[in-house]
Amino acid sequence: MTVSLEQLRRCHVAVDLGAARTRVFVKGTGLVVDEPSVAAVNTRTGALIAVGALAEKMTGRTPDYIRVVRPVSGGTVVDIDMAQRMLRHLLGEKLRRQLRRKPRLRAAACTPHDSDPLAQRAAVETLVGLGARRVELVDTLIAAAVGCGLPVEQPTATMIMVCGAATTQVAVLSLGSIVTAERIPVGGNAIDHAVIQHLRHEHELMLPSQSVRPLQLALHGNGLTLDGPSSTEIHGRDVATGLARSVTVDTAAVRDAIHTPLTAVLDGIGKILRECPPDLVADLAERGIMMVGGSALLPGLDQMLREATGMPVHIAERPDVCAILGLGAMLEGKIQPMVLDPLSESESESESQ
Repeated sequence: MTVSLEQLRRCHVAVDLGAARTRVFVKGTGLVVDEPSVAAVNTRTGALIAVGALAEKMTGRTPDYIRVVRPVSGGTVVDIDMAQRMLRHLLGEKLRRQLRRKPRLRAAACTPHDSDPLAQRAAVETLVGLGARRVELVDTLIAAAVGCGLPVEQPTATMIMVCGAATTQVAVLSLGSIVTAERIPVGGNAIDHAVIQHLRHEHELMLPSQSVRPLQLALHGNGLTLDGPSSTEIHGRDVATGLARSVTVDTAAVRDAIHTPLTAVLDGIGKILRECPPDLVADLAERGIMMVGGSALLPGLDQMLREATGMPVHIAERPDVCAILGLGAMLEGKIQPMVLDPLSESESESESQ
């Protein structure tokens, strides 16, 4: 792990700043914030108009002087000042007052695997600006594995796949550490973009913007699976005339469009299995892959991975909040490290003789 469990137990608050959603866990209280990582700003005055779900609804519907921004991209804070302002409003005055009473406020934050020092610095600066005296960084893969109940501390292999909005992270864990991992720049946003481009090129239709997830419109029901509906009706704007239009889309063609970005995820899984020691791969053949993250709920994705890898694929019970719940469990001391009993001095002396 990035930091010791003992250091994490001293923290008071845990934050997961994701590209899609921001989540905050307060020790002793639980999950207190779970909102989209979006803020709406008045460009004339610089005032913050809305954050979270309300700001996300404004996307594509605002006048010129209101700008909707996302201060987090790919799990990295790209606008520290805006991220701090967004977090302050999401926490609310009552909770911030409660946290300020802590004499030395400590915070923990999730960071993507193999994130560069600048990205880590940005996460630390964001929380320091909120009053944290010390910030501990934990790898998202470790936190998510703990949150979905995987035996991270045992000497057996567990494979976890964190399907985020901007990236997909895959790793093999053993003895509380990452054996091998891969970060793939394909996530839920890339899949949405593939659907939008398919409808634009094949049907000359422009979908509503991010306020309505195009994937949910195009793939209701069983979507990616062959048992899903053969066609579905979608409403949008005609590219040529600009008028409202409805088209009937063949879901088999949409499935093919979605599979294109997902091939990069399959390549990443294959690379990890090639780099993994044979003993751990034998464990994975029995245990399989655990999927977490908001995009893990994409219908039929688990079936596609099962067919491509030949391994069992499971989806966590609450895949979207696994990382923050795992970080919260570490804060509250629910995770105990595996203790190895050292040989006593008498035994070691007798062996030397």
